[in-house]
Amino acid sequence: MQTLDPRGIAPPFARYAHGVVADPGARVIALSGQLGLAPDGTVPEGAEAQARICFANLDAILAEAGATRGHVLRLTAYVTARDHMAGYMAARDAWLADLARVPASTLLIVAGFTRPEFVGEVEALAAPPG
Repeated sequence: MQTLDPRGIAPPFARYAHGVVADPGARVIALSGQLGLAPDGTVPEGAEAQARICFANLDAILAEAGATRGHVLRLTAYVTARDHMAGYMAARDAWLADLARVPASTLLIVAGFTRPEFVGEVEALAAPPG
């Protein structure tokens, strides 16, 4: 995969790429948005703790498809307030810390989710080799 970060535009604000091109013949895997719901049904307080669960879920889904976080082209995340952005970004940056190539990323602020205790959701698009 190739990252796209043209010199003629402002650099990304954080650890993400402006764009990513998948290798020819790659499979495409769309991962549904994951909420901070632990396997035991609990929901921790705080955006960072919830986002860590979201990213762990993404890892499990990717593994089920024979892929890894290194195959992720794009992350889209949603938080319910600007106050939750820093916690989400800390979890995202930790999840991406060991990768040489980072995905494209978008973060949006939304009104809410299915249950009021959820403060964030993360979805992904991945493209492992065919």
